[in-house]
Amino acid sequence: MKQYDVIVIGSGMSGMTVANKCASKGLKVAVTDELPYGGTCALRGCDPKKIIIGATEVRDFAQRLVGKGINTVPQVEWKDIMAFKQEFVDAMPEKIEKGYKHNGIDTYHGAARFIGNDSVQIESEVLKGSKIVIATGARPRQLKFEGGAHALTSTDFLNLKEFPKSIIFIGGGYIAFEFAHIAKRCGAEVTNIHRGPRPLENFDKDIVHHLSEATRKLGVKLVLETNVTRIKKDTIGYTVIGETNGSETEFTAEAVFNSAGRVPHIDGLNLKAASVNYNKKGVEVNEYLQSTSNPSIYAAGDAADTAGLPLTPVAVYEGHVIASNILKGNNKKPEYPPMPSVVFTLPSMASVGLTEVEAEKAGLNIKVNTKAVPEWFNAKRLNVQEYAYKTIIDTDKGTLVGAHLIGPGVEETINFFSLAMYKAISVRDLKKMIYAYPTMGSDITSML
Repeated sequence: MKQYDVIVIGSGMSGMTVANKCASKGLKVAVTDELPYGGTCALRGCDPKKIIIGATEVRDFAQRLVGKGINTVPQVEWKDIMAFKQEFVDAMPEKIEKGYKHNGIDTYHGAARFIGNDSVQIESEVLKGSKIVIATGARPRQLKFEGGAHALTSTDFLNLKEFPKSIIFIGGGYIAFEFAHIAKRCGAEVTNIHRGPRPLENFDKDIVHHLSEATRKLGVKLVLETNVTRIKKDTIGYTVIGETNGSETEFTAEAVFNSAGRVPHIDGLNLKAASVNYNKKGVEVNEYLQSTSNPSIYAAGDAADTAGLPLTPVAVYEGHVIASNILKGNNKKPEYPPMPSVVFTLPSMASVGLTEVEAEKAGLNIKVNTKAVPEWFNAKRLNVQEYAYKTIIDTDKGTLVGAHLIGPGVEETINFFSLAMYKAISVRDLKKMIYAYPTMGSDITSML
């Protein structure tokens, strides 16, 4: 049995942060992961997805400017995108492991399983830790209906060698929408099936309506209020059976993808052996991100039930909090700043703070500014039809409490709003600022 000050299970962004920070202060640290080092964002999520979107952005931009200076729309070459993406993905695990070794961290490659309150087993190795950090991230939600195993995952989509001519995405969240936009621009016939009355339920409903319309205009078949009950494999692909108001409908495609959300990847850890309480949102933690039932264990990122959104920057932040609490004793509580979230479709949709419904439920006195603005210069020069905003202002304090945008560049513009909310900059002062023009940021004053 090997003894460590800290054992980190998972080598995504939160786990990496804890391991390196603790090791830099002289603690004996071990890290393990059953998958290549780097985590979902770097290897199977945000980064490779954004690289692929880059190629579709070029096609989208050219298509919008046909007849306005552009006469050729480029085709997306999937194999070339995959090769370019893989350059980034392949380099990451080795780079991370090299960094661990430089910092004196012992590295393991295997699934960890608790065998006691302070002990884990990794294959034939048993490790004992004064502190153990669970940072295993999330995995795709299992489809439990008949034939659910036929559906591929988001990881499979990002590693497709041959691109299907037709695709069905099951789910109505950001993964389903982002991948549907990619797939359609790469030439596939695309269907999204969602069981609820509206997709992207955690985002402002009015801005989501704009994205839904843009998605339909793109040519994606958006099927709502339809519960998938089974998937059948046939000679040319798959048949997905959905139920709508008691009636069955069949949809066929060459490939089916499970985009029905993600859940904490903790089911294989044998948490009961370590007396760790957990629920469907992850490991239950206190205000110091410490297990509520085992003080030797901490949890961060998508594996933990915290107030943080399931976003990479939030996981990094929680990693810093845990490292501080391990090094100095419980002294730091997460104080989450405004957390912007983006759906990387084309057009992008971005959100930070409260939705209109949430602000009303909170009892705030609010002013809501909302408008579709395809006539604004920034929309016209890019020839886009989908440009809209909703800003929510606390009239008692004169500050922003929410901002929700759709259109070109909003994944960048939303950061202005996040900063304004974090520093409680008054709307009056935001309007007095001078912004570079013509830029997307220069539209901010008109949104207030």
